[in-house]
Amino acid sequence: MAEVKKRSYNPSLNPRITEFHDSLQENPEDGWNKCWEKGMTPWDLGRPLPVILHLLETGTLPKGRALIPGCGSGYDVPAIAAPDRFVVCLDISDHAINRAKELSSSLPNANCFTFQQADFFTWTPTEQFDLIFDYTFFAAIDPNIRPAWGNKVRDFLKPDGELITLISPISDHVGGPPYGVSVADYEKVLHPLGFESVSIVDNDYAVESRKGLEKLGRWKKTGESSLP
Repeated sequence: MAEVKKRSYNPSLNPRITEFHDSLQENPEDGWNKCWEKGMTPWDLGRPLPVILHLLETGTLPKGRALIPGCGSGYDVPAIAAPDRFVVCLDISDHAINRAKELSSSLPNANCFTFQQADFFTWTPTEQFDLIFDYTFFAAIDPNIRPAWGNKVRDFLKPDGELITLISPISDHVGGPPYGVSVADYEKVLHPLGFESVSIVDNDYAVESRKGLEKLGRWKKTGESSLP
């Protein structure tokens, strides 16, 4: 792969991001839902992420039960889901979940995934997962609750489970969402909980507007934990 040039991320230069932030501020209690209702979703590509398709093509995406928090429209889900990989998808917005169901409920593999309107931080699954895929949910939440995110990931994963993170946007800008993230931000949360990084690499499959701002991190959980 060709070397990816470093670039900076400045959300104030994107009018769609500014409009999205304004909507969140106007609706502090139901901001995400209102943004989906109004179509203010500048992060939504309208297609599966190329890096996910790459993981599938190379056979490096774990099988078993998978969880995707903050799934949005769920374009990636039908590609990931298979008889040997059942995918549970969460989003706090019922408009996002309804959109995801509308797009995918009639697909041939619809029995291999489920969409649920739920808050990741208060939801409790009945079983643990082999895989959690965080597309950038970490970057969407307030940095103050990142430790709570880590605790949930630890509890939801099986002892030998894998966490895959799309670390983006790599930036030190102020404010959000998306809030700026770094590899160190993930390490600060995950290392004390017994996670070890298997690999952290540049996302060579990032869409053009995000090149140089993303890394793909793969983490393994060590030690035992159980659902509350």
